[in-house]
Amino acid sequence: MRYKSQSVAYWYFALALVLFGLQLVFGLLSASKYLGPDPLLNLLPFDVTKTIHTNLLIVWVLTGFMGATYWIISDESRSELYSVKLAYIQLVIWAIMGVTAVIGYLFGYGTGNKLLEQPLPHKIAIVVCMLIFLYNIVMTIRQSGRFTTTEGVLLLGLGSSAVLYLPALLSWENYVIAIYYRWWTIHLWVEGVWEMIQGSFLAYLLIRLSGADREVLEKWLYVIVGLVFIAGILGTAHHYYWVGVPHYWLPLGGFFSALEPVALVGMAMYAYFSIRRGGVRHPNVLALHWTIGSALFTLFGAGLLGLAHTFPSINKWTHGTLITAMHGHAAFYGAYAMIVMAVISYALPTLTKNRNMEGSAVGYWAFWLQMGGMFGMTLSFATAGIGQVYLERVLGIGYLDVQLKIQIHFVMLIITASMFAIGVLLFIYDFFRHAPRLEPIDEAELFPDTPPLRGPSHFQAGRTGDGRLNEQTG
Repeated sequence: MRYKSQSVAYWYFALALVLFGLQLVFGLLSASKYLGPDPLLNLLPFDVTKTIHTNLLIVWVLTGFMGATYWIISDESRSELYSVKLAYIQLVIWAIMGVTAVIGYLFGYGTGNKLLEQPLPHKIAIVVCMLIFLYNIVMTIRQSGRFTTTEGVLLLGLGSSAVLYLPALLSWENYVIAIYYRWWTIHLWVEGVWEMIQGSFLAYLLIRLSGADREVLEKWLYVIVGLVFIAGILGTAHHYYWVGVPHYWLPLGGFFSALEPVALVGMAMYAYFSIRRGGVRHPNVLALHWTIGSALFTLFGAGLLGLAHTFPSINKWTHGTLITAMHGHAAFYGAYAMIVMAVISYALPTLTKNRNMEGSAVGYWAFWLQMGGMFGMTLSFATAGIGQVYLERVLGIGYLDVQLKIQIHFVMLIITASMFAIGVLLFIYDFFRHAPRLEPIDEAELFPDTPPLRGPSHFQAGRTGDGRLNEQTG
């Protein structure tokens, strides 16, 4: 933690992880309802628990994005945040919005538009938070006088996310029209501009963890931006199978949607080979695990599994089945959950006290249990989905009869999801077991014998007379 205001990120990370844990509770509860009998049927029906589960996913990932951005922007700009007070005001409004939204869902207070169930007052609060956030970030960059490509792509992704939330503020009486415009927010977030955010986080982490050249990695960011504007926008159409758009959109949507993770994986491969060639490695190996893991799991979940069922000839059978859940869980976890945990893992040694830079045994257990658990969940959804598609949509057996025949796969799902949940709980425990650090400290103070990473992308840090860090390119 080079700058005092970076400590703001700790509280965003803390809220994100609490919401992550709460999301798991409602996810396990939703999965268990497939097995029955359901003693909570009248108190917490499936539609309520699933709504809370999916919306908490969006909220906690966005919270993690905000914390990671405050950390990265300060570090990239080499300056304190413009306003710590605004960052805390934003956090309080955001937390109140999230908590009251969950309470509202318990009583059926929502719009019914999947992933955008927030009532209008909550959506207005989200807009206010995003405006505060973007203003604080822009002013931080402006006052620093330093602007990197990583910051530029990150700011473009965050700003575009705010703009693309505007369709969610509109209300449509026709459900088909509502679903059509919903994808302008949801798809263009998770398979569009959020990939710019993920790419920026990846570039920041790989530059610092792998010894890779900043210039080369930031060129990959331009590729990501290009793919977002080409593949991401055209890929929206793979959601349109049941909406009634012109037929030519369907193959275009399936093809371009599968291209979206290519640049991210290329970036990770470059970093891996740069490590092998140069023998340079940052002492925070755990953060490197999460970083490379995010890129590779994105290829698996978003790329391979997305390609497996987005083409129209397949999607007409798999749309809205457990095959969709297979793809969604793996893609969202790899692309966004893992990259947030990567930034957290990178920041924690200097953001908290008395922590081992290389990562603890608890941290590594958390990583591998989550990886194994999510892979098992993906296989469980896949096998259940294949059975569901064949029995229900090919043979024409009724939905409830099919659910009885595939229950064994939900037993597997709950077992693997429990394994994943243990990994998440270990990550949360590892986060909170050390007190936050409120004063800046450099990695060199923690590891004075560690040689600095080589290459023009890294900094050698020293202290000026007023105690602030004075960085010069290495």
